[in-house]
Amino acid sequence: MAAPVPTLGALLRGIRSRNGWTLKEMSAHSGIPVSTLSKVEHDRLTLTYDKLHQLSQRLGMRMSELFSESDEELAQPVTARRSIGDRDRSVRIETANYDYRYLCTELRRKRMIPVITNIRAKTLEQFGAPVRHAGEEYIYVLKGRITVITEFYDPVTLEEGQSIYIDSNMGHAYLAAEGCDEAEVLGVMSSADEELMQSLLGIHEEQKKIAPARTPRARGGAKHKRKADQSPEA
Repeated sequence: MAAPVPTLGALLRGIRSRNGWTLKEMSAHSGIPVSTLSKVEHDRLTLTYDKLHQLSQRLGMRMSELFSESDEELAQPVTARRSIGDRDRSVRIETANYDYRYLCTELRRKRMIPVITNIRAKTLEQFGAPVRHAGEEYIYVLKGRITVITEFYDPVTLEEGQSIYIDSNMGHAYLAAEGCDEAEVLGVMSSADEELMQSLLGIHEEQKKIAPARTPRARGGAKHKRKADQSPEA
């Protein structure tokens, strides 16, 4: 029989149990309402990135610890796991030029990190310095079109339905291509490095410091105009 899949709820229950806290005491330490903690512990709710960041800060943990098992869990063999991902249960990270939806976050110790990303940055100035981290990654364009900039190759534009696979330790950046206000991609990052999630979260923190590509009004207007024009990129 397969071992139970570790979830964020199980992680929070473990933290609470080790400290001998009630839900009310856990709420006081974390700053998260009792009702929210209860739903998370029973796997009926997940937490946004901001709440996870708050939780890690208040409890003196690293963010990556919320995406990995304890040493005791690591000792248990994994025989059969599955996770059904959807946007409602994703861990959301929103920045000025990118929105991220990390999927299947209840699974720890996984070798792949799946994420849906909405891209609005059109220039490297809006993206920031090209990023690099351990491992490899695969990007598939769900909507719109993107320009992929990599350290050792000329920029390439990918249309909806196209994809790219790269070594992640090569500097890289993803931009909304010319004529596309916002693109959506599915990305899968893979690495044996246990710090991969921490590296990705660090990248998102830097992206939060960058000014938006455009104002919310312009963004909404652009989408409305694309829909009215029935552009194939909408």
